[in-house]
Amino acid sequence: MVDVKKKQGFFTKMLNWTEKAGNALPHPATLFALFALAALIFSAVGSLLGWEVIHPGTKELVKPVNLLSHDGIHRIILEMVENFTSFAPLGIVLVAMLGIGIAEQSGLIGAIIRLLVLNTKQHLLTFIVVFTGILSNLASDVGYVLLIPLAGVIFIAVGRHPIAGMAAAFAGVSGGFSANLVLGTVDPLLAGLSQEAAHILDPSYQVNATANYYFMVASTFVIAFAGTFVTEKLVEPRLGTYIKNERDKAENFDGLSPIEKRGLIYSSLVFLLVFIVILIGIIPEDGFFRGVNGSILNSPLIKGVVAMLFVVAGLMGLVYGFTTKVFKNDADVMDGMAKSMKTLASYLVLVFFAAQFVAYFKWSNLGIILAVKGAGVLMAAEIGLIPLMILFILLSAAINMLMGSASAKWAILAPIFIPMFMIMGYSPELSQIVYRIGDSVTNVISPMMSFYALIIAFFQKYDPKAGIGTIIATMLPYTLIFLVAWILLLVVWLLVGIPLGPGAKVFYTLP
Repeated sequence: MVDVKKKQGFFTKMLNWTEKAGNALPHPATLFALFALAALIFSAVGSLLGWEVIHPGTKELVKPVNLLSHDGIHRIILEMVENFTSFAPLGIVLVAMLGIGIAEQSGLIGAIIRLLVLNTKQHLLTFIVVFTGILSNLASDVGYVLLIPLAGVIFIAVGRHPIAGMAAAFAGVSGGFSANLVLGTVDPLLAGLSQEAAHILDPSYQVNATANYYFMVASTFVIAFAGTFVTEKLVEPRLGTYIKNERDKAENFDGLSPIEKRGLIYSSLVFLLVFIVILIGIIPEDGFFRGVNGSILNSPLIKGVVAMLFVVAGLMGLVYGFTTKVFKNDADVMDGMAKSMKTLASYLVLVFFAAQFVAYFKWSNLGIILAVKGAGVLMAAEIGLIPLMILFILLSAAINMLMGSASAKWAILAPIFIPMFMIMGYSPELSQIVYRIGDSVTNVISPMMSFYALIIAFFQKYDPKAGIGTIIATMLPYTLIFLVAWILLLVVWLLVGIPLGPGAKVFYTLP
């Protein structure tokens, strides 16, 4: 007993240190401003010291470009606006959020979550809660604010511990962030950052939003089963029996109303109609959705997946909203789209500085120099593909403990690791999925995760003494099991050689 207490005390101290260290970091936008400044300084230092490497593709000598020179300063001033407006992830996220904003504000996404969870048989309840949490990543905030508290209520209703239900939902929503059956806003966002990083070495390389789709689909089921196992075999037994109080007995969560069910039926018919149109355009060899020479991978359907996401989510949201009377006129629809844009205000600030950093890093040639030097060290170590990817997963997982934003971290890591791995023969799509695994598994134990305070408040509803330590102790098994399960899936994937997504291979060859 004494040993356990000592371990808990040490663990709590480590958590306190992590929280203080994370809080001491500047705002992500400030970080990128500092990184941009550092890129300028190192471009001058590298130029003065005569750094140089041989480009592995063109065999040309590459030297740093001094951005603090006369020409460099002019370029910084003249292209600052273009750096921001042409930053690949910016337009992608804005367009995707417009469509998802309609679906979210109409109540469609919330209704789908309630339908999935409230109509589930008890022996499948845990699996469906985790599975639904993963799917809720399509509209990130909905899972946190709706599904997690709802899971607690549902577990009470069937005589189970509410914190176990919320932990299962939290594990799916946050720990399974990089898995899904459908594409969400994070997919085109990360793909855009990956493409920008790949252009440091290969300006013609394209990373589609579907780059990790096959792996994501497989991950959805692996993480759902792993989350179910952890909840029922590890978390719930540790929590013990929950005794209801009067408040819990009176608590109820209504099912779907007749008008909501009608809205779901109509919006489903819209989805079916769009799906039929897509099939008509893609199945025939001369279909209107086919690309050059009848290609599917290079078709507007794949390359324009963000536009399709906007159209499908927007149409389904419109039908649901007008059916349920949430939308009464076009002004309500526009207000819904505007609300989704408001949530991106801080993102726009971050993107401005991230875009400058990426541009300076590219202009200075620092990305190529670091990639070539780093790749040389790693190749000399000869640790092999699988150990290398596992190390990158662990690195991403560790960084996630101190910095919450997935896109912010990838904007920092991608310009360094993607060119480095490309030189070693590994594709940007592989680098991206490996990063996403590490970034997801520690979300549930990272105090820096933006919704962590909200999760603590949810837990305190049923355990007034709950704090960060409670959350960590409850969620740590999910992190460990998800990490092992995802690594095993990745190892099998790499050994078999399955594409990560449509046209997304594991290996890359320099042109």
